[in-house]
Amino acid sequence: MIGIIDYGMGNLRSVQKAMENVGAATRIVTRLQDLEGVDKLVLPGVGAMKPAMEKLEELRFVDAIKSFVAGGRPFLGICLGFQLLFDLSREGGDVKGLGILRGTVERFPDSVKVPQMGWNQLRIVQKDCRMYKDVGEGAFVYFAHSYYAKPDDLQAIATFTDYGFPYTSSVCQGNVWGVQFHPEKSQEVGLKILENFVVCG
Repeated sequence: MIGIIDYGMGNLRSVQKAMENVGAATRIVTRLQDLEGVDKLVLPGVGAMKPAMEKLEELRFVDAIKSFVAGGRPFLGICLGFQLLFDLSREGGDVKGLGILRGTVERFPDSVKVPQMGWNQLRIVQKDCRMYKDVGEGAFVYFAHSYYAKPDDLQAIATFTDYGFPYTSSVCQGNVWGVQFHPEKSQEVGLKILENFVVCG
């Protein structure tokens, strides 16, 4: 069973539909009790870091997410859900994140158009990351964001994407996967990535 956290900050229904399209049994998680029997967890998200963290705190999901990850079960953060994994975001001042991954979330410089909206390519650097099994180098995925992650641990970086400069577009660290793009909007490539999450151990 794959749980998809509902904290009022994402297009979780499209994530759920995409997961089900690749054979997953899913459950929308709106309260702590819904985590019972969940084997894998997805944190989607669209919006800003501060209200997202406030909502997760209000729903008492912060400690639950940390415990889930610490237990070694597969976890996937999507877009804002990916950024929430880090220590700190510069969005709206310095906003504390979940601290599951070391690093910060920074705003794109004024030298590029903000937000980045639309299709861009993946440069796969972590060749053994199961997230990208049967995904080709240079595959296009869909982005919509103004901030990007800067992981402290360079070994965690799974892909770079060029947008004026190369930035981290996904990470793969143990049981934690995170993607800045929207796999649920990325057609066949996105569905393959979600399928890889569904079947991962």
